[in-house]
Amino acid sequence: MSDEVRDIRDSKVLAAVSHPLRRRLMELLHLDGPATVSVLAGKTDQAVGNVSHHMKVLAAAKLVEEAPELARDQRERWWKRSVKTIRWASADFPDDPIAEAAEVLTLDHQTAIAREWIATRETYPPQWRGVAFSTDTWMRLSAAELEELNERVMLLLADFENRTEPGDGVERRPVFFVARASLGQP
Repeated sequence: MSDEVRDIRDSKVLAAVSHPLRRRLMELLHLDGPATVSVLAGKTDQAVGNVSHHMKVLAAAKLVEEAPELARDQRERWWKRSVKTIRWASADFPDDPIAEAAEVLTLDHQTAIAREWIATRETYPPQWRGVAFSTDTWMRLSAAELEELNERVMLLLADFENRTEPGDGVERRPVFFVARASLGQP
């Protein structure tokens, strides 16, 4: 997997990654690393044929690629993400209904994960419940300042996302982080 960021500018690629199951498959490959369709089907409670179809769509969009070096024989097919980070901006898709739908699906996905945390947080050990957080604030910013804020947040996230796990025996769990800046009125 390349460490580079892929900026999506093609609405077909955006549609491919916005589909809820394909998003989930991409997340599993990001968190758990390369996998076979059978493993992904098991983790998503989907039929192998359905997952295989969606992996082909992601491959056609160059979001995933085969990892033949992991196969034990010619029948086994492993998949990995093509790039670690993908991003897109609705401004790159003016008047495109796919971008609007993708933005709504993304917000729904983010909200669903937050709701799941709220519904299940009591099942986590206290040390995890105590450090999960939510924050929001209003600021008055220029367009340039908002762009600077975005760049600084992305750099901070990259520091955490790209670090090598130290192998120190400390428990690390998947953490979903969302940062969203929207214009509006309080």
